[in-house]
Amino acid sequence: MSLDDLYQEVILDHNKRPRNYGPLADAIEAHGHNPLCGDRLTLYVKVADDRVADIHFEGSGCAISKASASLMTEAVKGLSLADAEALFKRFQDMITRPMEQDLDEAAVGKLAVLGGVRQFPVRIKCASLAWHTLRAALRKEPVVAKTE
Repeated sequence: MSLDDLYQEVILDHNKRPRNYGPLADAIEAHGHNPLCGDRLTLYVKVADDRVADIHFEGSGCAISKASASLMTEAVKGLSLADAEALFKRFQDMITRPMEQDLDEAAVGKLAVLGGVRQFPVRIKCASLAWHTLRAALRKEPVVAKTE
């Protein structure tokens, strides 16, 4: 199995069986929308002791959008708010890095499976929607998060 096949398999798995999917009571709620393709996301975040204590999402969108949200919830659960923000920045750097530059897979761990979206600029917004929504939730911004 090639690395590309493995990446595709992980993305398809998270799309078909998303982790942390569904509402979460008594949580900060944030909404995201990608107007280019219609992806919509609601993110539920519980913060305790300056950490992401729990996080869930629900919504509709493409496989990349849903897989990214699923992978993100696994990656940030338990992180401090500062570490979640730092991971947001590393993820954004990864998916917007020029193709001729190597990826630092160690900096993002399992999220590296989404690094291939760099080849398809319109898909970058699909992969980043959950992350922009997370940032809005943690900053308690009352607006619908967008990918711009």
